[in-house]
Amino acid sequence: MVELNLYEAKTQLSKLVDAAAQGETIIIAKAGRPLAKLTRVDSPERQQRLGFLAGRASIPDDFDRIGADELDAAFHGEP
Repeated sequence: MVELNLYEAKTQLSKLVDAAAQGETIIIAKAGRPLAKLTRVDSPERQQRLGFLAGRASIPDDFDRIGADELDAAFHGEP
């Protein structure tokens, strides 16, 4: 991934379009802040996959009470 400022992108636009057509992603920034992304038109968007750890992890039934005694002692003091 290449990051360029807006001025550089303006002066090298055709070169950047060629690079994007080859599959490279170019980030265009202004004052150091990323503003736009130049990618190949048919490149798939990367999406988050919900449930990708299904079956590999489990959450205990008392998850919301784990460490409750220590938290109570820390905030309310021990008797």
